[in-house]
Order: sequence, then C-alpha cells, then structure tokens
Amino acid sequence: MDLAIRNAHIVDGTAGAPYRADVAIHQGRITAIEPHIRGARRNLDATGLALAPGFIDMHAHSDLALLTDPAHEAKAAQGVTLEVLGQDGLSYAPVDDATLAGLRSQLTGWNGDPEGLEYDWRSVGEYLDRLDQGVAVNAAYLVPQGTVRMLAVGWEDRPATPAELDRMRALVAEGMAQGAVGMSSGLTYTPGMYASDAELTELCRVVAAHGGYYCPHHRSYGAGALEAYAEMIALTREAGCALHLAHATMNFGVNEGRAPQLLALLDEALAAGADITLDSYPYLPGCTTLAATLPSWATEGGPEATLARLRDDAQAERIRHVMEVEGSDGCHGVPMDWSSIEVSGVREPALAGHVGRRVPDFATARRLLLEDRLGTTILQHVGHEENVRAIMRHRVHTGGSDGLLVGDKPHPRAYGTFPHYLGHYVRELGVLPLEECVAHLTGRPAARLGLPDRGLVREGHRADLVLFDPATVAAGATFERPRALPTGIPYVLIDGRFVIEDGRRTDVLAGRSVRS
Repeated sequence: MDLAIRNAHIVDGTAGAPYRADVAIHQGRITAIEPHIRGARRNLDATGLALAPGFIDMHAHSDLALLTDPAHEAKAAQGVTLEVLGQDGLSYAPVDDATLAGLRSQLTGWNGDPEGLEYDWRSVGEYLDRLDQGVAVNAAYLVPQGTVRMLAVGWEDRPATPAELDRMRALVAEGMAQGAVGMSSGLTYTPGMYASDAELTELCRVVAAHGGYYCPHHRSYGAGALEAYAEMIALTREAGCALHLAHATMNFGVNEGRAPQLLALLDEALAAGADITLDSYPYLPGCTTLAATLPSWATEGGPEATLARLRDDAQAERIRHVMEVEGSDGCHGVPMDWSSIEVSGVREPALAGHVGRRVPDFATARRLLLEDRLGTTILQHVGHEENVRAIMRHRVHTGGSDGLLVGDKPHPRAYGTFPHYLGHYVRELGVLPLEECVAHLTGRPAARLGLPDRGLVREGHRADLVLFDPATVAAGATFERPRALPTGIPYVLIDGRFVIEDGRRTDVLAGRSVRS
C-alpha cells in the first residue's frame, strides 16, 4: 500500500450514512476499506475530517486555464478532481483556423486570450491529448454545438442546408468517438442559438447513438423559462437522448418563487421515463459577457459585424430599444434593468475603473462594448434565494460552478462553489444533509458521466478523494475578495497523489482527460 488514511469519517458519495474506517490506496486506486489497516508506506491520520470522493464540477469554463495555469488553485483547492469543459455550446475544438480566430475573440470575456498559448490542436481528440500531457485536475469534454455550427454554417442566422446538417452530424460523431461525453449548446449565444429544434434533435440523435448526453444552456432563464425547459425535455425525448440541464435556474423578477413549477415539470418527465439531471451553483447573481445580452440579430456575422452595428447610431438605437423596451433574446426576453449589471472584468486596462461598478445606461454599455471590443464581463444580479434552495434539494441535482476565471472581479462561484455548498447550505442553513450534498457533488455526476470507477469511496475505484473538516469548511471567496481560497479542505488527492497537502498546492499534475 502506498497510503493508508486512518480514522476517516467516510461520506462515500451514495447518500448513505457516514461511517468510520481506514482507507488503503495503492497505484492510484482504493484497495481496501477496513476498520484497521496496517502496512502502508505512509499513514495519514484523518481524525476529525470527512473523507469523500473528489468533487465533480459539472459546468466549468477552465478550457484554457487548465493549459495556462498549472496550479489551478481555483478548483484544486475546492476539492474538485474533475471538471466538465466545452460548455454552453462554445469552446475551442473542433475548429479550423478561421473558426478558432473567431472563437478567441468571442470568448475573451469567458476565458481571456492567453498570450503565448500555442493552440496546437484542431480536433476534440487532439485537445484531449493536450490535456493528457498533465494538468491540475481531470477533465471531460462536451462537443460544443455552437462551435460545430460555426464550422459548418458560419455566423449566419438561417437554417442549415442538408449538406451542412450532414457535416454537423459528422463533426459531432467524430468528437464523440474521440472521447467527448456529450454535446452542449448555448441557445442564447450566437451562432448556436440560430439552430432550430429539428436541427438540434438530429444532432442529439448522434449523441445518443454514442451513449452521451445533451447539456443545453437553453433559450431563456427569464421570460418563458418554463417553456424553454419544456422545449429541451421534448427535444431530447424525440431524439432518445439523455438530458442534463445546465445551470438550472429561474432568474429575473418574472420567475421569483417559481422553482416548484420547474421541479413539477421535471418530476412529470422523470415519471414518464425521461433521463434527466441538472446542475446549479449556490449563488444568486449570474455571470456572462456584456455582449451576450445583445439581441441575436445584432451579433449575426461575428464580432466585427457586431462592432460595426454598435458604431452605427441608427443601429445602436434599434439595439437600445429592443434591450430596454422589448427584451433582448440575449437577455432572456426580459427588458434590461441596467441597475442589475455590474462590470466584473475588462480586456483593456484603460477601462479598469469600470470594474465593480454598475452600468448606468445603454450609452455606457455601448461605449464599453466598443472600447473593450466585446471583452467586458459582467455580473447580473437577477437570482432568487428560494429558487436556489428548492432546486438544489431535487433528487437529480448536481453541482456546477459555471465559474469564469478571468477579470479583475470574477464571480466568487469560480473559487467557492463546492465549499459554499458544504459550509453555508449544509452546516449553516441545513438545506441538505451532509451525506446527501456530497452525493450531489460526487456519485450522481459520476453516474451521469458514465464513469463506473469514480464518484464513490469504494474498493477498486480511483483514488480521487477530498478530506475536509465539516465544522470549518467554507468558501473564502466573496464578491469583495473573489479569488480568496477556501478553508477547511487540507487534503485533495487525484489518482492517489496529493494535489493539496496540508492546505497547500503541491506541484503534482495528476489530471488527465476523462474520455467516454
């Protein structure tokens, strides 16, 4: 045995009652769980600590951060041992040179555009191979449907031709065959939002044939949110595809107190045999780019076409009217309340004075978009606590940070989601029992990902583990100090190797791609 963890309070990821035992680890796997283990090369006394499977972040935006930040403390320090990338229909594989250039511009507000990063992949498989060179935590990948549409159709708002649909099917099939676990969409983001339900259904059939799941950021989390959820349930039922609802929230004033209606919709579908899971983050504000709130017609053609429309006074006035009076589809059909928009990051250093401030009006937003070349990131204060609590209690719920790691004042969910669940919602509020919450963050997401040897503390399973103190675990990150690290998580192991030891990040790069 390489390691014996002694006197651990095991919270095993099944939602069963915790128990005390020793755990033996050898060559990256759990080899024994017994009352008393002897003969290990190293012993770790876990008295007072809970031992759980490593946390799985079902909605991560670390697609570039894993390649540029070897420490990646934002996730490693939380006890996250696996992230699911390729979210919201937009990521960096599969691509060609032209598509990659457009994505790097469009996604600056999500992921930055790291200087010196060599984008030496084009396919999903090549991207996963790059991760296999060694990264901080493990990563799975979703084929991004918006990127696929960009490759096959471009930035145009029109139906795909039969030949283009065939190419999209082939690209999705190739990505799945190369190891993707499913497909994502961002249906309030261009160009993915231009796809019809019929087009999405055809792509979901391909995903289902490869045993994957569909993960949509659907068409609205504001006006018509329930209808948007129902649309995804019906679409995946038609395709015979498993469904995982991304950052399942009910936001904006129109949805205050309406989480029970969403959960009733899900329960009805589950009772009828649907395969559905969802994820959420334990905070009220959302986070996206300022450009994402524009109406979709204003962003057709890509970033340069968007900027050209914003420069034109007549076009800008039309954009303002749609956003403030009608409700932009990029802002979930809800008329813009500028007081809810807080700048969290900018691309241009000269605009740093806006960070942490609210956007007072469209004129300021327009100026920011133009001067920052669409790179501005925002917090959108539109959530409701009672909805957040109701959704996290549901039996198909999992945890996902949706954390953007760039910007001077990022959302604290990037650095705090998992300890915030355990410290605030379990210990302080009692919304979930500890063993149930751990199952939401470990065993349940592993089952959705189809990983038979992860997500549980069980003999033969991968030794991806976290040790935390239930009495002190807490998110250090706040809206004032969003990059502060959590407390009460002294040890994190991936493949039996310490990535966090005595509360400090080691130099171990044990993370690899996790392929379907």
